[in-house]
Amino acid sequence: MKIAGIDEAGKGPVIGPLVVCGVLCEEKEVEALKKLGVKDSKKLSPERRREIAEKLKRLVKYEVIVISPQELNSKMERMTLNEILKDVCAKIISKLNPDVVFVDSFDVKPERLEDELKQLTGKEVIAMHEGEREVIVAAASIIAKCLRDEMIEELKRKYGDFGSGYASDEKTRRWLEDQIKKGEIPEIVRKKWKTVEKIRQKLGQKSLFEF
Repeated sequence: MKIAGIDEAGKGPVIGPLVVCGVLCEEKEVEALKKLGVKDSKKLSPERRREIAEKLKRLVKYEVIVISPQELNSKMERMTLNEILKDVCAKIISKLNPDVVFVDSFDVKPERLEDELKQLTGKEVIAMHEGEREVIVAAASIIAKCLRDEMIEELKRKYGDFGSGYASDEKTRRWLEDQIKKGEIPEIVRKKWKTVEKIRQKLGQKSLFEF
């Protein structure tokens, strides 16, 4: 039986791309993934993640879809973030064609996501919070996280050190404030996030959505 796991990296940050990865293998190969050291990417050091990711790419079939901040800004004119993620998951499932797929649920109601993805793909879907407990989902999270980290480092070389990219990061907020003071919002910023509006209001600037 072919099983797949899907996870994303970068759903929450105000800066940078959203990366979604799906991994496929035979059910009997899951033990090999465990022996490789696959587990929740957040519990691995960056070096260990990169090491495992490279080995994974040689062992499994995988599909990655990267959604740029510009694409997110455009799509969120008519869709919610969860709707965007759902469509991306459906595309990945169609490409991998598994018998069953495990998804780290981005919907507060995993059973709703299961039903919607089943309708879209015709596949058996198991959605759950903390999906990385399933090794196949953890494998997807490792590849997604490593790719996004590489992309973020590349962006920092071009735009300067903006911190983690999360709104809770003081360095990120200072960087955003500096950019907005200059009268520009770089294309790597997710303009639909409330963070940008809050900073503009703080600076006494007109809302992005009043033009």
